[in-house]
Amino acid sequence: MSRYRPPRAKGSCYITPEGERRLRDEVRQLWKIERPQVTASVHEAAKNGDRSENGDYIYGKRRLREIDSRVRFLTKRLEELTVVAEMPSNRDKVYFGAWVSLEDDDGKEFEYRIVGPDEFDLSQNTLSMDSPLAKAMLGKSLDDEVKVVTPKGETLYYITAIRYQK
Repeated sequence: MSRYRPPRAKGSCYITPEGERRLRDEVRQLWKIERPQVTASVHEAAKNGDRSENGDYIYGKRRLREIDSRVRFLTKRLEELTVVAEMPSNRDKVYFGAWVSLEDDDGKEFEYRIVGPDEFDLSQNTLSMDSPLAKAMLGKSLDDEVKVVTPKGETLYYITAIRYQK
């Protein structure tokens, strides 16, 4: 059995201004604050002699590789992202950046914001535009029916509100 994994499909290249700011802050934090601290600790650990059994040195070097990898990924990703700062002209339909209120057949209500794949977080009620639910909602209007196929079967939602924030 091989360890080959096919490459992941690239996510959509859209992001909100808040999402871009968070990614740029993460790069700044890693590069300007965390990396110099780890470099200093690795430098101090290297002075202690035998590096093969020096935990501070080994784990510090590993953390430096992780930081460099993450910074490289974020830098490349930020170059290819398109920041969507404009609200759509037709605010009666669901587009990128919309806050959408849904209701299921049981009367349970949900509210999600449709954002890019680099910034989604279900704990903050933000959905990736590449998710099945967001794909089903895009382009729909108020009171439209949204069908989503889940492992449990087909689920129906009704759009009860659409709003956009600046």
